[in-house]
Amino acid sequence: MALAQEKLIIRPLRKEDLEDVIRIDAEYTGVRREEYYKRLMREILESEYAIVTSLAAEYGGKVVGFIAGVIFSGEFGIPESVAYLTTIGVDRQFAGRGIGKELFDQFVTNAKAAGVTKIFTMVEWDNWQLVDFFRGAGFRPSSTMLNLELEIP
Repeated sequence: MALAQEKLIIRPLRKEDLEDVIRIDAEYTGVRREEYYKRLMREILESEYAIVTSLAAEYGGKVVGFIAGVIFSGEFGIPESVAYLTTIGVDRQFAGRGIGKELFDQFVTNAKAAGVTKIFTMVEWDNWQLVDFFRGAGFRPSSTMLNLELEIP
C-alpha cells in the first residue's frame, strides 16, 4: 500500500512519543527498552544545548517512525561538529514505504543547518536490513573512526 504523502508529517520528537518509540523498537529487538528510551528522551529533549535532530514520523495522526541523534562539537578529539545517529525505527506495518528515508533526510537537513559535515552511526555487522538502509543512504565504513570493543568478564 502506497502512502498518501500529505498524511505523512515529520516533526520534532516529543515526550509524549515515548510509548510509541518503545513499541516500535520492541518490534525489532523483542524487548521493551523503557529505561534506555526514558534516558534518551531526557538527553535529547531537556538539554539546554539541544539541536533538533530527533524526529518522529506521524501518519494519519499515529507515530509510525522515529530517528534520534546528537551533535558533538569537540568530543573524541574531533575538531569539527559531527552528528551521531543513535537509533531509528519504523513501525513494521509501515516498513518499506520510505518513512525511514524521510526521517533520515530531515535528520541530515537539520544536522547540516547546525554545521555538521559528517554523520556517524553503529550497526551490528549481521543486521543486513539496517546495513542496507544505511548503505542506500550513502554511508560507508569510516575512514577516520574505529569502533573498539572490550568484553569485560
